[in-house]
Amino acid sequence: MYKVLLVDDEPFITEGLSDAVDWSAFGLEVVGSAEDGEEALERLREVRVDLLITDISMPIMTGLELIRKARELQPQLKAIILSGYNEFDFLKEGMRLGIENYLLKPIRFEELEATLADTVRKLDADKPAQDFGEDEIGILRDNVLTRWVHGRIAFPELTERTALLGIDLSKPYAALAIIRFRPEPNAAGRELDDCIADLLAEEAEGLSFVPFRNDEGDLVAACCINGGEPDQAKVTEALERAADKWESRQLGPRIALGGIVPTADAAASYVQARKAQQFFLVRHDRHLLDYAGLSAETAAFPPGLFEWEAYAKPILAKDKDELMAVVDRDFRAIRAAGSLNPVRARGAAIELMILMKMEVDKLGRPDAPAVFQGVLDQAVTAASLEGVEEAVRTAAFFAADSFSGEDMSPVIKQALRYIHEHYAEALTLKSLGLLFHIHPNYLGQLFHKQTGDTFTDYLNKFRIDKAKELLADSRLKVNEIARQVGYWETGYFYKQFKKHVGMVPGDFKELL
Repeated sequence: MYKVLLVDDEPFITEGLSDAVDWSAFGLEVVGSAEDGEEALERLREVRVDLLITDISMPIMTGLELIRKARELQPQLKAIILSGYNEFDFLKEGMRLGIENYLLKPIRFEELEATLADTVRKLDADKPAQDFGEDEIGILRDNVLTRWVHGRIAFPELTERTALLGIDLSKPYAALAIIRFRPEPNAAGRELDDCIADLLAEEAEGLSFVPFRNDEGDLVAACCINGGEPDQAKVTEALERAADKWESRQLGPRIALGGIVPTADAAASYVQARKAQQFFLVRHDRHLLDYAGLSAETAAFPPGLFEWEAYAKPILAKDKDELMAVVDRDFRAIRAAGSLNPVRARGAAIELMILMKMEVDKLGRPDAPAVFQGVLDQAVTAASLEGVEEAVRTAAFFAADSFSGEDMSPVIKQALRYIHEHYAEALTLKSLGLLFHIHPNYLGQLFHKQTGDTFTDYLNKFRIDKAKELLADSRLKVNEIARQVGYWETGYFYKQFKKHVGMVPGDFKELL
């Protein structure tokens, strides 16, 4: 990420820019703000910045003077000027300084975003070439492609990153396959390399595979195709051939294949593959499951029964009475429809329990896999509809219990305890992920799910509460208090304090 500093003597301008622009979509990160040139220079002495966006008319020094002095500290710095005046002399001087653009207020965001995109391209072009080792390239590849299948990367950034890494996603359509093994091959050994080599060898006309490891450590293959039924068949046939090779080596492949989607919408196929992978809990005899085929098996099931929304609301609300009522209603309706195929009913119930399992998996309960394996086995082997109903009820109640406060994941409890004890240190999801041996993306999702706050919001709230205590009981200066609660950037501390308290620290102290 390239670093951005925002400077304007009207804080609502910098706050508005910070919130209104999707900076990460351009590969940019706002690292601070300032209300005048002198404060901005202090920030620039502390933090390396790639792009300065500044108002031209400010107290102490103008934006033009700030750019000149800032370039003495950081010669590579690029700059964008904001102004409420269309003054030719200002514009001429700005052009002499080599600014990226001179934008008039009120800012047209289309023009600002076009300027940001051009500036990032220039920053990329100015960046010295880096020599990455194979391990580093592999990590970058996995990271970029994982963000792609989770829908967390803008298409311009995806195109730029894949070009840099030599990844070909040029075909118009893709299907995502999640590949697991029993036993799991050693990620650092020859077995996994051989599996990837087998996949690449299966490339055919109009078809190519892009393999990578996702954030859970699974092997994932992006099956890229030109489109059409013949190519869809090629994907399945190629994966079947690869599975046969792995089966002959006693690797026990389990391949879950999502549907064919436009390449830009890969996240939809990935979600389908994740769902299909769960069906191996009851399809022990298969080594490839296609989401389209699984959906067809329950397509004839009557609408209105086993609908996920009807179960999700009482599960998340921990309302067991409502859950009991929904289960009773659905199974009464199935019994009333005497002509309903019991195999279809069993299949739909299994699909419903798998959706419950996928939600509970997000909480990280260590006993969840065994519990759901048990209820799914019960449903598969049940001799009557009553046995299936009992399995659904058990799964639903377990899911509801999992979302109760007492069942907060142990790793989140550890993370909260660590934050409360080490809030003054530099804390990130990445550092906590390394500490607790969990992928930072998954930790962030789990944290939000169980606390109701993002990691960053929770940390900022906790730090600001500590700062309020220090302001009440201490004669320390504001910048000293900021550092004691973990903020090394005083401007950012002021912004967070005002966001959470509604006033700046000085005004708060006067009220005490």
